[in-house]
Amino acid sequence: MEEKLKLYLKTMIANSGSDLHLKSGSQARVRVHGVLKVMGQDILTAEMMDKLAQEITTGEQYQKLQKDRNLDFSYILGNENRFRVNFFFQMDGLSAVFRIIPVKIPALEELNLPAVISTFAGIQRGLVLVTGVTGSGKSTTLAALINKINQEQKKHIITVEDPIEFVHQDKGCLINQRGIGQDAHSFSDALRAALREDPDIILVGEMRDLETIDIALHAANTGHLVFSTLHTLDAKETIDRIVGMFGNEEQNRIRMSLASVLEGVISQRLIPTKKGGRVAGIEVLKKTARIEKLIAENRDAEIPDALFEGKEIYGTQTFDQALLDILRRGEITEEVALEYATNPSDMKLKMQGVGKGAIVDPHAGEKEAEVFGFKDDEA
Repeated sequence: MEEKLKLYLKTMIANSGSDLHLKSGSQARVRVHGVLKVMGQDILTAEMMDKLAQEITTGEQYQKLQKDRNLDFSYILGNENRFRVNFFFQMDGLSAVFRIIPVKIPALEELNLPAVISTFAGIQRGLVLVTGVTGSGKSTTLAALINKINQEQKKHIITVEDPIEFVHQDKGCLINQRGIGQDAHSFSDALRAALREDPDIILVGEMRDLETIDIALHAANTGHLVFSTLHTLDAKETIDRIVGMFGNEEQNRIRMSLASVLEGVISQRLIPTKKGGRVAGIEVLKKTARIEKLIAENRDAEIPDALFEGKEIYGTQTFDQALLDILRRGEITEEVALEYATNPSDMKLKMQGVGKGAIVDPHAGEKEAEVFGFKDDEA
């Protein structure tokens, strides 16, 4: 079965896929530019999937899979390709997902992210979060930030991941990478231990539970720079999620702590382009006196306005501002912009040249603004 797996993975790589899905009782499927496509005609049986699990895991990992009914680990194909793997049981047997992890860590400039994001690599202490749904590129953005720090500074970095994805070589920094299961029992245990290991920077692969969030906030409060991820769509939801994880009696304390230490939130969504690929839309929150005040005073609903108005001065932006920029560049259609907009009605007005941040003709001073995508005689 492992030879068949290698064939599937090589085919996925050749077709620029991101995830291979294997399910008992079904054909293999591969995700290409966000769309699942059937690969071949072979039906994978429950026996075949169980055999594969035994072949590519250790005895201890296989026992853990049988006990916990799911398992995370890494798989290496040759010298060039690594994969994040999750095996899990479902009603027909085992299923597995193989997510490709690029061996080469990209530079921030290669990711075409907003320029302000590179400034997060120069922060000395606090909390920086990268958020978005699964597969939106959070791990890649974090790896690029750590890589920039590694090239330019002399710090001790500890990462806690499940599993380890991008492998960093020591350059200017000393980097210790710990994988949950193989090197530590849990995120909270590893994070608590990290505070005794003289770190300057701590990367927590995911803030999954209340205890991990509390320790991460404590680490940021005590002079460390903490990077982590959350499965939230934007900055406002991120703040609401963190505060809401705690009981009512704790929320004021957490809100004040978060207002003090939160240095940035990078929220990512992948948008389908005209050419069939995907482009990243990025919302960026950067700490300012106004943002800190809004968080502390439980005025989260005003945060999007603060991000919108801070674009020219601070480099912040809402997701819809990012979407409009992508639309201006002609990379996506108006229909896609409306479909993915946080506020579709407001987006439609801006596409028609109405309101702050609206799309207008570059020669607006010479003639009236046109409705985007139409000439005057067609509007």
